[in-house]
Amino acid sequence: MSNGTDLITAERERQIRAEGWTPEHDAEHTENELAWAARCYVDQAIFTFTEPSPTGAWPWDESWWKPSPDPVRNLVKAGALIAAEIDRLTTS
Repeated sequence: MSNGTDLITAERERQIRAEGWTPEHDAEHTENELAWAARCYVDQAIFTFTEPSPTGAWPWDESWWKPSPDPVRNLVKAGALIAAEIDRLTTS
C-alpha cells in the first residue's frame, strides 16, 4: 500500500501522461478552476453516501466529473489537482 504522497504523485503523473493535462495546459486555468475541482473531489470523499454529482463549484462540463465510490481515490484526485494548482501559481 502506498502512502498518500505516493498516490497523489502517481495520479498527477497519470493526469499528465494519460489525460494530457500538462503544466502548460494548467497555466490556462487562471480562475482557480483546479482548486475548485479539487474541492469538489474532497466534498465527494466526505459525502460518499450521497449520489455522486458535482457541487455547484465544478468548473468544467459535467462530462469531466468522474468521482469514484472510493473516498481515498477522490482524495487522491483532489490532491493531484491541488498539486497542479500550486505548480501553476508558483511557476507563473
